[in-house]
Amino acid sequence: MATKRMARPHLLLALLVLAWAISWPVIKIGVTTVPPIWFGVLRYVLAASCLFGLVALRRELAVPPRSDWPLIAVSAVLQMGAYSALTGLALTVLPPGRASVLAFSTPIWVLPLSAWWLHERPSRSGLFGVCAGLLGVVAIAVPSLRPAGSRQLLAYGMLMGAAAAWAISIVFVRRHRFTATALALAPWQALAAAILLLPIAALSEGALPPIGWGGAASLAYVGPVATAFGYWAVVETGRHLRASTMSTALLAAPSLGILFSALTLGEVIGPSLVAGIVLIGAGIRLATTAAA
Repeated sequence: MATKRMARPHLLLALLVLAWAISWPVIKIGVTTVPPIWFGVLRYVLAASCLFGLVALRRELAVPPRSDWPLIAVSAVLQMGAYSALTGLALTVLPPGRASVLAFSTPIWVLPLSAWWLHERPSRSGLFGVCAGLLGVVAIAVPSLRPAGSRQLLAYGMLMGAAAAWAISIVFVRRHRFTATALALAPWQALAAAILLLPIAALSEGALPPIGWGGAASLAYVGPVATAFGYWAVVETGRHLRASTMSTALLAAPSLGILFSALTLGEVIGPSLVAGIVLIGAGIRLATTAAA
């Protein structure tokens, strides 16, 4: 019985990695048929619906206390809203595997942010990790350093902005003193993100166009599985596994994302991408080990 209890968090973590890896080519398909910011709106509407149902079943549904509203606002604006909009826009230009590597570089940027904002002294290995991560970003972006690659460079900048937005949210969470549980706040964060993105989508992309089968199938996976299940799985596995174990396992998500993208969408895996994966992966490993 004890063995089953120990195996369950590891199985859940494996499913989380798989769900996030698959989500990148699926989102790529989605944003080719649904405008990317509208895609984010619908994604979080679906995720919020699923999460509200989950917390209601767990009898945790309640209006969040006032002390937790700053966290909801920061998460909705940065971790969900900005991250979804920027990655969605970038995926209209870049292949999903390459994009996932850069978007998952978030842990690298947490270290310098924590040093500046929380006055945490970075270790030598952590600084090496940040340097390795930066070299990885450069390695991935090198093929776009040509006159015709300006749109790709802009997309890479969006992904770096998305990773930075998530990193800021992570550092804010470290400072926050929770009154409600993280899972009880999740549906309110998703709902706030959808409400935030709605006027931006309407103003920048116009009315929502008809959603074809590809867009509907993409949203049916990304909203309930990659977002709602993903958030619950992160909270649940975080209760049982060490942060270093989770961060190391999540390194597999972008690598698997590239594999799925290559198999389903024909993404080319070149030397610069492999070098970037290795350097960013090493950087994340060093940065998260230093923070553990």
